[in-house]
Amino acid sequence: MARWLHGQMVPSSHWADDSGLVALGGSLDPDRLVAAYRAGVFPWSSDPVITWWSPDPRAIFDLQSFEVSRSVKKSIRRAGWRFSIDQAFERTMRACAEETSDRPGTWITDNFIASYVELHRRGLAHSVEVWRQAELVGGLYGVTLGGFFGGESMFHRDTDASKAAVAYLVEQLRGSGFALLDAQVPTPHLLSLGATEISRPDYLERLEKAVRLDVKFAKLE
Repeated sequence: MARWLHGQMVPSSHWADDSGLVALGGSLDPDRLVAAYRAGVFPWSSDPVITWWSPDPRAIFDLQSFEVSRSVKKSIRRAGWRFSIDQAFERTMRACAEETSDRPGTWITDNFIASYVELHRRGLAHSVEVWRQAELVGGLYGVTLGGFFGGESMFHRDTDASKAAVAYLVEQLRGSGFALLDAQVPTPHLLSLGATEISRPDYLERLEKAVRLDVKFAKLE
């Protein structure tokens, strides 16, 4: 049975059940969020209560082996998109929360947005935006701690724009010396984008090393 979080308790990966569920309840206090990510745990949904997860296996984008597909490269060249970092963090979160035919509901509620906007204000959450002229057509956002980037969600309004955002993110992380790009739960969609599966123990080992790195996420010139 999943644990309930009380007071200032921080969820632990060691509490995970077979489904990866770690705990229920608590709040999205930014300090708790930071501690949870350091422990390999992330929140997912808050209706009716917040749920905390540490799946096994875990999805990551391997920064050493990831390759952009030919089709995505072609789309980037053809579309002429412009990429940016942190120019529209909250807009990107809200776009990720929009309902689509593939995603009739969302876990990115207003309390999630408020908490991650505060992490962004503290320099611990970042967004990648994809623009067609002045229109935001794709993007993603996530949390950074040292050399760790925890991807949270992505969206696209142009075909392949979210895939292009991932490709751009990988390029930036490699250039900045990051060691771990977390994609959370393995899904067919993420695997089709180039994500790979690793075990929870392997993930936690990589996470411990990554958060110790003295690197910063910023757009490369």
